[in-house]
Amino acid sequence: MKKNHVIEFEQKERILEKAKKYIESLELFSGESDQAIPLLLRAMKLADGDLKREESDQAIPLLLRAMKLADGDLKREIMLLLGTLAKKESIWPLYQIMTDASESEEVRHHAAIQISVMGPLLRNPQPLIDRLLQDIGSSNAELRFHVAFALGWEGNFQAAIPLIERLYDTDDRVRQTAVNALCNLRDDRILPLLLERLEHGAAEQKRSILLNLWRFDSKLKEVTEVYLKCLESEEPDVRFDALACLGLLIDVRDHLEAYRKCLKDTDSRIRGLAIRRLSEDAGDAVLQSFPTEIEALLEDPDMEVKRASLKILGKRRV
Repeated sequence: MKKNHVIEFEQKERILEKAKKYIESLELFSGESDQAIPLLLRAMKLADGDLKREESDQAIPLLLRAMKLADGDLKREIMLLLGTLAKKESIWPLYQIMTDASESEEVRHHAAIQISVMGPLLRNPQPLIDRLLQDIGSSNAELRFHVAFALGWEGNFQAAIPLIERLYDTDDRVRQTAVNALCNLRDDRILPLLLERLEHGAAEQKRSILLNLWRFDSKLKEVTEVYLKCLESEEPDVRFDALACLGLLIDVRDHLEAYRKCLKDTDSRIRGLAIRRLSEDAGDAVLQSFPTEIEALLEDPDMEVKRASLKILGKRRV
């Protein structure tokens, strides 16, 4: 075991030493970029403390240069590392990638993710915010889509009104992303508007709102009531999403009656989720409240539902 630790230490030291050579010599880095880029990424992950801070200051220009040379998974990995380092030098190259129509949609989306991660960490995010707020009004739907995502970080209240306007965008993806971004702001004042769109918005936007309401944890009672109401919806997908999110907010034992109704739902996904939650979280309270309903599920056409029912009934017999 000790020998393995020695080997790992030696490997780490060799990687860091090689990375320093690349950092010190741009010519060497350019000539061996195929080897240098992956090694530099490994070195940044292995370094720690003062060494990591020192190397990151020197390595970022190389990583930015490497990002132009790399493609696919390697480019995404570099962007992830730049987001982790959260250096102001990285933000505009990431912005350029996000707004570059020649980049793949996936790469542009990864850049938007890292911008949203780095935004709240910048000492002065205002120039970035100003540029993004200008771009969100673009006539290009794909750009609006990425920018809406990039704007969604906690406390970025300047983005609230522009993102609210995007709830009515002509593009489905932009509308859905605007919901996610608004929820990321963590501003409870936005909740009433989202509830209004839950009533009157398009189906996909409704689903996006439903899947994000649980994040308004300071409005627990109000959000819980919304989910309980949605369990009565005529749309199976709405009922299923509501039940899935409800479990993130409440204790199963506090709403046993709602789960009782779900055991009789016509959608097997909902019956299955309800019985699994009861099996995992409710314990003896289930058997005392409605063992008959659970026993009836032994005849359920869905095998997963049957198995979960057997699991609960097995506990009773032990």
